[in-house]
Amino acid sequence: MTNKPDCPGRRAFLKTAALSAIGVGLPLNLVQAKTPAADHLQVWSCGGLAEAMMPANQLYEQKTGIKINYTGAFAAALGKSLLGSAQTEVFAGRVLDLAKKLRQAGKMLYFKPLCFTSYVLVTPKGNPAGIQKVEDLAKPGVRVILAPEASAPGGAAVDILLKKAGVLAQAKKNAVTLGTCVQRIMDDVIAGKGDVSVVELRLTRMSAFAGRVEVIPIPPALFPPPPLTFTVGVMKYAQDRAVADDYVKFITSPEGGAFFEKQGFIPAYTDQGREIIEKFGVKDVA
Repeated sequence: MTNKPDCPGRRAFLKTAALSAIGVGLPLNLVQAKTPAADHLQVWSCGGLAEAMMPANQLYEQKTGIKINYTGAFAAALGKSLLGSAQTEVFAGRVLDLAKKLRQAGKMLYFKPLCFTSYVLVTPKGNPAGIQKVEDLAKPGVRVILAPEASAPGGAAVDILLKKAGVLAQAKKNAVTLGTCVQRIMDDVIAGKGDVSVVELRLTRMSAFAGRVEVIPIPPALFPPPPLTFTVGVMKYAQDRAVADDYVKFITSPEGGAFFEKQGFIPAYTDQGREIIEKFGVKDVA
C-alpha cells in the first residue's frame, strides 16, 4: 500500500481565465433593461467546475458582449476568503452549507442550485478484474485504489459511499494505494496499478482522462448527500445586478447547463436534478 503526496497546487488557484468578448446581440432581458452599467462580470467557482464553466462563460460572452473574468480555485480556500474580506460578483461553489453561510452573512444576495456530482467505478481499460459493482471492492484479491486523504469531498465522500454499501472496511484492506489526490488516483488506474477505484464522474470527462478508463455506474442511492450539490449565486458586490442576474439565469438554463452535463454533472434543470433538489432541500435561505 502506498501513499501519494498532495495534488500539485491543489490549494492554489487552479484556473484564471479572462476570455475575450465577441460582441453579438444582448439577450432580451438585458436589451429591455437600461444599457448595462458594467461591460464585465467577475465570476468565481470551485475548481471542480472549471472545465464546464470556461466554455459556458465563453458562450455567454459571445451572446452578450459581457466580458467574464473567471477564477476557479480550491473550494475551501474560496469559501474562507469570501466569508472574510474577499469580493466577487457571482460565486458558484460546492456544498450547500457554504452558500447558506454566505447568505446568512449578508455576502450573497441569493443562490440557485446549479448542478450535482455523481460517482462511478473506474477500472483500467478492458476491466481485467471483471468489476461489476461496488460490492466487488470487498472480494479477496481485488486491488483497490483509494484517496481517503484527498481534499473534501474526494476522500470523505467515497468513504461514506463505501460505508453505505457495507464494504468500507474490506475495501480498505484490499487497498494497494491510499492516496491524497483524486487525479493521481486516476493516473494509477490508467497505469493498471490496481483493479478499481471510486471517483466522481466528472474526473472521467477531463481531457487528461477521457476514454482512458472503463466507467461503471453506481446506484444513486449510495451517493453521499453533502458533496453532491453545486450552487450559483449573486454576491452583494455585483456592479450591475441585471448583468449578474442574467448570467445566473443563463448558467442554470438548459443552454448553459449543457456544458455541465457534458462534463459529467447532473444539471439542476433536468428531471434527475429536480429530484435531488427535492430530496435534499436545495433551496435558498433568508
